Amino acid sequence: MASTAPETTARPGAPGYGGTLRLRGPGGVDHIDTASAYYATSAQILRALSRHLFAYPAQDDLSAPGAAFTPAPDLAAEIPTVDNGGISADLRTYTIRLREGVRWDSAPPREVTAHDVVRGFKRLPNPVSGAGALPYFTSTIEGMREYCDAYRDAFAGAEPTAAAMAAFQNSHDIAGLRAVDDLTLEFRLKGPANDFLNILATGFTAPAPVEYDAHIPDSMDFRRRTLSCAPYRLAHYSDGGMEILLERNPVWRQETDPIRGQYVERIEIKVTDLPVPEMERLMDEGEVDLAWSYTAVSWDRPKPGQEAPPRSYPGFAINPYLVFNLRSPNSGRATSDLRVRKAIAYAIDKVAIGEILDALDAPNLPLHSVIPAGSIGHREYNPYPTPGDRGDPAKARELLAEAGYGDGLTLIAAVRKIGIHLKVMECVAASLAEIGVTLDWRHYTQAEYYGSALSDPEAGRAGAWDIAEPGFTPDWFGNNGRVIVQPLLQSNDVPGTTNYGGYSNPEVDALIERALQEPDPARAEELWHQVDVRAMEDLPLVPILSFAAMTSRYHGSRVRNPVHVPQIEFFDITNLWLDPAS
Repeated sequence: MASTAPETTARPGAPGYGGTLRLRGPGGVDHIDTASAYYATSAQILRALSRHLFAYPAQDDLSAPGAAFTPAPDLAAEIPTVDNGGISADLRTYTIRLREGVRWDSAPPREVTAHDVVRGFKRLPNPVSGAGALPYFTSTIEGMREYCDAYRDAFAGAEPTAAAMAAFQNSHDIAGLRAVDDLTLEFRLKGPANDFLNILATGFTAPAPVEYDAHIPDSMDFRRRTLSCAPYRLAHYSDGGMEILLERNPVWRQETDPIRGQYVERIEIKVTDLPVPEMERLMDEGEVDLAWSYTAVSWDRPKPGQEAPPRSYPGFAINPYLVFNLRSPNSGRATSDLRVRKAIAYAIDKVAIGEILDALDAPNLPLHSVIPAGSIGHREYNPYPTPGDRGDPAKARELLAEAGYGDGLTLIAAVRKIGIHLKVMECVAASLAEIGVTLDWRHYTQAEYYGSALSDPEAGRAGAWDIAEPGFTPDWFGNNGRVIVQPLLQSNDVPGTTNYGGYSNPEVDALIERALQEPDPARAEELWHQVDVRAMEDLPLVPILSFAAMTSRYHGSRVRNPVHVPQIEFFDITNLWLDPAS
């Protein structure tokens, strides 16, 4: 059994087993439930707790896109192709066979089935804590949109109890998804989608055991009763995720998992606001193994003797950007006025913000439209230019006056209580103060920020915030035309949305649908660019930087095999070991 390996000190180059991997830092999970988990730090933990139909193997060189960006079978037994019968000749039906022997740590343990995968998909639009990237599925799988609409309508004005949600899910089907038998799934697509395996490699495709029917999605009750089919299981979860302990899952078997390992005995996670120099000191002195989340410590400053993979990164994120709450009633619905949004766009000193993020030693450059460099559809396009990207206060004040706010304006800003994000928002506040806009700050932890404040449409409608400074990394790299514009710009006003401000434009939605259905890559790229142009006319958000999507290169001295998963921007905690283990 893989989980009973003894604690050892590894020979040079040989894996070691045992010990407790210690993560410390300002990270936090937005959700533990895979139906709604979308933030990078959640994915970093769920790498050890959940499995997907397909997944990305860890890489020690992110400059190898063929290896780093190609999904590999995880729960699936093989990659479906036309030749092996997994994909139909018209490219619209995918038949996926699951691995045998993957088991839940239930009592007693039992095999993960195709019915569990179907249940996972049916949970995605739940009205309590739904999936942030739901459009990936509604735009590709036949009947998924209709199922989601019916789910939403069924709970309009109704209390979403666990029993009521389970009853809906168990009595309604998704037309394009079925369990053919216990180990076979069939997906029917609306049309060919050459990135469908990338979609099936997102965390939302994790299976859900029948036990989840008894719990409100992602509730504390759910989190304390989470089941695992991966190398680790959740042993302790307290203080809203401030302390998390993972332990080896005794029913996991290496032969059923080609992606992950199970080297350390435990993974201990504690959220702390320690500054970067103190975190580095603790790692240097052997008290901490990894800084969590990935932005806590520079990625390319390994100490002597530490492994230093090539300075490489998979692509760029839109990080940070300013998003407007278009639902907000505050200050005479100021954020609904395009002139106010334009004024703020003209006011921002993007270079100054880039200088703050230079501390992370990763490339960044001013971004002028929604799609960042390295993603399909990006072109250099600047509809709101300012001298040297330093801002144009005079033009900004003129626009505010036109909007009726010549005497000033106060907006509520949602702000993360993390050093570098506070500095960025202070820089934004200084730019806005020059044009008469004052920010009234509301502070959130990292987990609260994404998990509840921004992704809750009702909080937006109540005016809980007007402006925020999130970031967004593409869900995958390479063939990724949809991965920025669908989550950020397509209409999606449900709990868990990543269209935080509630932007909705039928023209943009139609352009997205055309791009998704376009088989010619060059014409599709042009359509993605048109989406970018049309959205920037409405300005639901202000892009600030194209920032290199990367992972921390800095780790404690006893960490071995620190390989990375680009899609979660972190070390793969299931594939590293400790030397010495104690």
